[in-house]
Amino acid sequence: TEFQLSGKFTSLTGHSMGGHGALTIAFKNPSKYVSVSAFSPICEPSGCGWGKLAFDEYLGGAEMGEEYDATRLMKKYGPFKGLDDILIEQGAADDFLEQGQLQPEKLVEAAKSVGQTITLNMREGFDHSYFFIAAFIDNHVKFHGERLNAKMASTK
Repeated sequence: TEFQLSGKFTSLTGHSMGGHGALTIAFKNPSKYVSVSAFSPICEPSGCGWGKLAFDEYLGGAEMGEEYDATRLMKKYGPFKGLDDILIEQGAADDFLEQGQLQPEKLVEAAKSVGQTITLNMREGFDHSYFFIAAFIDNHVKFHGERLNAKMASTK
């Protein structure tokens, strides 16, 4: 199999805090990324216990963390012209979702308020585990592949 590769175009994905990192990096640098997706990301750390604790500890307060908060970045800088869609995968049986730590609905609301397309797939019966990611990673590979291939084709 032959793959077309280009170092000019990149995409981001991640899980949980890594998913939050992927979102915030893409939102702060939208011209550098063709696509972004996340599995069970922490979507509004300024509004959840984990995020408030981390922002207090590392940045001196939750308000200092707003520049590291995907939902706040969406509201402030969105829509992101280079990102035609943002893909979020969330297990509906995720304990952290039930505890209010992830809050994907906040990111979806923020995206809608600024006109940014976002796809949130709530997956019944799935939690926060490796098996959840393994079950849906092919969707994310396809999502990124389609966008990377389209971008490469448009620059030929």
